[in-house]
Amino acid sequence: MDEFCRQLERSIIKDFRKTIWKPFIRGLNEYQMIQPGDNIAVCISGGKDSMLLAKCMQEILRHGKMTFGLHFLAMDPGYNQENRNLIEENARRLEIPLHMFDSDIFNIVVDVEQSPCYLCARMRRGYLYAHAKELGCNKIALGHHFDDVIETILMSMLYGAQVNTMMPKLHSTNFQGMELIRPLYFVKEADIIAWKEQNGLRFLQCACRFTEEIEREKKALTEVRSSKRQEMKELISRFRTISPHIETNILKSVENVNLDACLGYVHKGVRHHFMEDYDFPA
Repeated sequence: MDEFCRQLERSIIKDFRKTIWKPFIRGLNEYQMIQPGDNIAVCISGGKDSMLLAKCMQEILRHGKMTFGLHFLAMDPGYNQENRNLIEENARRLEIPLHMFDSDIFNIVVDVEQSPCYLCARMRRGYLYAHAKELGCNKIALGHHFDDVIETILMSMLYGAQVNTMMPKLHSTNFQGMELIRPLYFVKEADIIAWKEQNGLRFLQCACRFTEEIEREKKALTEVRSSKRQEMKELISRFRTISPHIETNILKSVENVNLDACLGYVHKGVRHHFMEDYDFPA
């Protein structure tokens, strides 16, 4: 291991112990994400979140109390060569043994007008599950963090008229025996950015053709409509200026759902309404 990688790993354990390492360990323990004998594929998108996740998983395997298999899986959905080179170079610098495979997802979704990002994400997930299973894995790990969770809750309420959250782990409905885990569940994006900047790292942003087109438009227009997730980021940023507890309370709200004070809820695909048993109090 070279000195750069050694210092980078040390920064996670020491410099960012409180903001990254402890929240990472908390997520693993609170939701029992890893069991002895698991074979886990860490899915690498090339961005800061998945690269940090890869390093954290290496560290917990090296210094933790459990033995499990660990693979690092990346998909090239149609990147230009510069973006692919950046992913591969970062993997070498961070000493992440990357298994990369190709797909044509970008070509498939580029002309889709309705929710291309949603379709792209679903297709990526399917490809990753399939290749992880080929590697003998029973779990895939994604780099979603605390901000992703909070943004999802707010988007579901404000634009979906429902209360949903991004779960810390879930069983695959299409790949029997496979499970998805999100070990960075309690790690905040600002702390990931701080780790990236302290170590002088440059990672890939979303590099699909749709995003590249938006970037071109930004250069030509003074104002471009933000995505819904970007709107949520800005809303949460304003919340932080009001109170440091609001974002944590948003997450706690989906842990403390009071069915006695809900107009309705959905359980196992069945919709229920409070009027069903209103005249039959317990």
